[in-house]
Amino acid sequence: PAEKKIVNMEGLNRMQANADAAPASVPAMPVVQGGVVGAYESGSYISDQEIGRDKFSHEEQSPIKQVAQEPISTFSIDVDTASYAFIRQSLDNGVLPQPDAVRIEEMVNYFDYAYPKPVTKEEPFKASIAVKNSPWNEGRKLVTVGIKGFDVDKTEQSDSNLVFLLDTSGSMDDPKKLPLLKQSLSMLLDSLKPTDKVSIVVYAGAAGTVLPPTEVSNKSVILSALQNLQAGGSTAGGEGIRLAYQLAKANFNPKAVNRVILATDGDFNVGITNPDELKGFIERERESGVFLSVLGFGTGNYNDDMMQRLAQNGNGVAAYIDTLNEARKVLVQEASAALFTIAKDVKIQVEFNPKTVSEYRLVGYETRALKTEDFNNDKVDAGDIGAGAEVTAIYEVTPVGGAKAIDDSRYAPKPQAEALPTSQTSQELGFLKIRYKLPNESTSKLITTPIAHDLENVPADLARETGWAEAVAGFAQLLKGGKYTGPLTYDDVLKLAEANKGEDKFGYRAEFINLVYKAKTAASMPSQGGMPYQGPVGGGGGVVIQPYPLPATR
Repeated sequence: PAEKKIVNMEGLNRMQANADAAPASVPAMPVVQGGVVGAYESGSYISDQEIGRDKFSHEEQSPIKQVAQEPISTFSIDVDTASYAFIRQSLDNGVLPQPDAVRIEEMVNYFDYAYPKPVTKEEPFKASIAVKNSPWNEGRKLVTVGIKGFDVDKTEQSDSNLVFLLDTSGSMDDPKKLPLLKQSLSMLLDSLKPTDKVSIVVYAGAAGTVLPPTEVSNKSVILSALQNLQAGGSTAGGEGIRLAYQLAKANFNPKAVNRVILATDGDFNVGITNPDELKGFIERERESGVFLSVLGFGTGNYNDDMMQRLAQNGNGVAAYIDTLNEARKVLVQEASAALFTIAKDVKIQVEFNPKTVSEYRLVGYETRALKTEDFNNDKVDAGDIGAGAEVTAIYEVTPVGGAKAIDDSRYAPKPQAEALPTSQTSQELGFLKIRYKLPNESTSKLITTPIAHDLENVPADLARETGWAEAVAGFAQLLKGGKYTGPLTYDDVLKLAEANKGEDKFGYRAEFINLVYKAKTAASMPSQGGMPYQGPVGGGGGVVIQPYPLPATR
């Protein structure tokens, strides 16, 4: 993967009202991603002061690759959803997210998909494959791989030994931070069994144990400890993490889920502040059987890069909680997926057939790329999948004979492509391999399946579900700048989403359609007589968005 760099938005999108300009003379200017677009409520503009210091890791988008040069693609699965929730909050506040905040795979994997279910936990997931025409590049195809995890009945779930590691530093003194955190964890208690155990460790200046291991049957004691928390002091995240792991290991139950759940805005000021040192600590601790999941809160100093590092190296999930509805989704509706691992170190490898495919591009998963040799190496860590969770990956491919994005090398041997394929193997687009370990095993298992041409005859249900994934992936790519999406527009995304909305039990798909409307409005509405903003430092102009009738949010 390309070398990372951390993007700090402070100073990049500072905007202010230009009182000297006559409103009628202001030309329409493009909206700069990451800046306030002027959506307002009750006559006051939304300031970008809170979002200016949020930090995101910069990753170059996965490039187009030639099958003749690099036929094999390997990556780790990712079940995080933090990016989607952060982007939703930005758009709800009238702010186009900066491109680095958009992780395409997290946008796609935010949603449930009606993929076929596996029948046994010994083979804990089943892969579905669909091959369809690309909605954003004529002549290309999308190969969508959907994985559905085995769902564990609640009566069969093991006990949980959970340590809540809670940030109570001064930066958490905000209604969207500590108060929302308390409400969120109160919801999680409703998802746990009476015999599950919960501990609470806090960190602010100094770390301390607020609640020793307590059974959920004593819910009132746990709730009282939560409600008594107050924000104040500097952040000692590193010391808090040490104490949380010590507590989890002291009460370790080999038959239970042993997990630290860190809830913070990611503003680590003291303690283990070196990212590499913190990464190494988390990696060592996961070998003890105690995993780490991360819940992010708030804006203004949200350290997304730190949150991702912690969750990925702690064999956990990173989620972002911006509303009580999101807390309910993550900690109640999807509690099993967040807590109960059904397979670990899950890796996907696709080998494309040079006789049928000339180019391919993996859409997203930039932070999850693996080397080809990592696939068979059981010592290489990869993502875990929880009970009932789904993972979707999309490849855009150029069939042999189609318009290529990359010219053929003058001196490289030409692939034998134009001859009509005859054997079964030569008719395949590629070959899918999935490697995984069962939770208590150290040797991986392998699932394989060919990607055949006849997969273009997609069943209606799978066509609808993959169509929805395509809409979300298209939208995410537009938010990142649309480098690979050709003539795709927000209107195209809306048509694709509305045509494939399907069953929407909790309203998440309707909410997505609403977000596309908001992004479309923010990106296209010209200045119409309101007070304009100056552009970000370095040039560019802002726009003022007039009230616009949008579908109601949930």
